[in-house]
Amino acid sequence: MTEKFSGFTIFGHRGARGHAPENTLLALDTGIRLGADWLEFDVQLHPCGALLLFHDLTLERTTDGRGALADCDFATLRRLDAGAGQQIPTLEEALDLIEQRAGVNIELKTANGTGEAVAAVLRRYLAAGWPAERFLVSSFHLPELWEFRQAAPEIPVAVLLAGVPLDFAGCATELQAAAVHLSAEFADPRLIADAKTHGRRVHVYTVNDPAQMRALAALGVDGVFTDYPERAKAAFA
Repeated sequence: MTEKFSGFTIFGHRGARGHAPENTLLALDTGIRLGADWLEFDVQLHPCGALLLFHDLTLERTTDGRGALADCDFATLRRLDAGAGQQIPTLEEALDLIEQRAGVNIELKTANGTGEAVAAVLRRYLAAGWPAERFLVSSFHLPELWEFRQAAPEIPVAVLLAGVPLDFAGCATELQAAAVHLSAEFADPRLIADAKTHGRRVHVYTVNDPAQMRALAALGVDGVFTDYPERAKAAFA
């Protein structure tokens, strides 16, 4: 996947969350238009079997619905307004919209089969001509990421961390991860150095200030997740 990760990489966070409702087709299309190299979005496995782009476990923050996403049937979910008249999209709808115009970073938000279900969908897209290196699957839930890794070993994975583990990037080595994704709050130079020493790229979330982006690049960070891809493009122009 090295050729797809040349230079400082810009990930559009939840599409382009600063400009359009997060995790919607509009946000993904906006992220591409604003120059994101990769698009990051969250995926949950609904009890009906659908893979939905959605971050929270409940509906209130980003839709006009109420209650838990898992308790709402699929037809009702699709009638909700996810912002600017957008629907909650499926994983397949997102991939069909992107059409390889950007790399795709899928974050597994739920466990209990999400990784295996995502792997099944991505294998279909591989068979249709998508190269494996255009995908990157990440999660905080490392057992679920492990399940994905077993189901689709050809697709790169990334470990998500919201702290500094005692063994620094050791979990990424165990998972044979291509990258480590760190919270900006915990972009510890020792953790960054450990990941880089073992051949892992380091991407930091969520960074919207160009000065902070440049400071992270100076530490050896390889890319950032941002709500404003155009700011990152300008910062490294």
